[in-house]
Amino acid sequence: MNIEKLISSLPDYADGFLITSECNIFYFTGFECDAGVLLATKNGSCFFTDSRYTEAAENTIKCAQVLDNADFPEVFTKACERFGVRRLLCETSRMTVRAAKRYGELLKDTELLFEDDISFIGNIRRRKSEQEELLIEKAQRISEKAFTDVLRELRPGMTEKEIALKLDFAMLNGGAEALSFQTIVVSGENSSKPHGVPSDRKVGFGDMITFDFGSVVGGYHSDMTRTVALGSCSDVQKNVYCVVLEAQERALRAIKPDVTCVSVDSAARDFIREKGYGDCFGHGTGHGVGVEIHEYPNLSPLSRETLKPGDVVTVEPGIYVRGSFGVRIEDMVIVKENGYRNFTQFDKNLITIF
Repeated sequence: MNIEKLISSLPDYADGFLITSECNIFYFTGFECDAGVLLATKNGSCFFTDSRYTEAAENTIKCAQVLDNADFPEVFTKACERFGVRRLLCETSRMTVRAAKRYGELLKDTELLFEDDISFIGNIRRRKSEQEELLIEKAQRISEKAFTDVLRELRPGMTEKEIALKLDFAMLNGGAEALSFQTIVVSGENSSKPHGVPSDRKVGFGDMITFDFGSVVGGYHSDMTRTVALGSCSDVQKNVYCVVLEAQERALRAIKPDVTCVSVDSAARDFIREKGYGDCFGHGTGHGVGVEIHEYPNLSPLSRETLKPGDVVTVEPGIYVRGSFGVRIEDMVIVKENGYRNFTQFDKNLITIF
């Protein structure tokens, strides 16, 4: 169970971990809930929730005792006393100041430790198991099938919103339990915005259209981006596409265990800069993916991390010519002992829709 990984990672100076974020509660218990608290300690664990979820939680959670939090202050403090919790690690990167104050007032005899929880939780979550890998791959297959179907329907005069809705429906109808994030479909001058929002703009011949989307299966996300041309594209657009594709391939070739995330980012970024588009690539080359769409590690100039087997990361360089057009190509890979495996099977050569 994932909760055992958390407990085994506790340092000697702490007795337990207080988990309050939805994503981490799901990761460590397998239960999705927007009103729960997990107390994980070396001497036992409890999950606190209200009557809306207690029965479902009891049927799902096997790694912790499920308790009704109708009288949360009393049951929580008693649990801490029972498990001998004197020093409790909190989710520093997730907990609000208000919540921290509340727990501080509640636990008079327990010291709350507010440290960088990335080293505890982030490093546990970033190493994907075989089962997690299978769920991510299934989500990716759903996304690619949906994208294939939508491209068959793509025609001039359709709006970005209309296309995005078709893609959303195709993913959900194809087996996705949810969307990884708000689907991005941007065309023409709108495609120069890396995270543009689908609008009422109608696509037309000569447009570059960028699609960024993903599916969720078993709580795990997929993420991919493709840029296609409608009808035709200029020599400049073709050149930019080729530069982005080569930059992505260079970053992919750099991926293997013990390679720094900075060096993978540099493999793409240096090539784009060499071709004269350095100012047109502002975001990182990639990010981790799992129970959240953005996890550790990050492939960026600011990263201090090193890739390890089990890391799932996107590789998504782009070039965005302000007010004109943009191109991004994104694959999602898992780091293996001898390199990586690419979840993304969809063609990366420039596709022109007629």
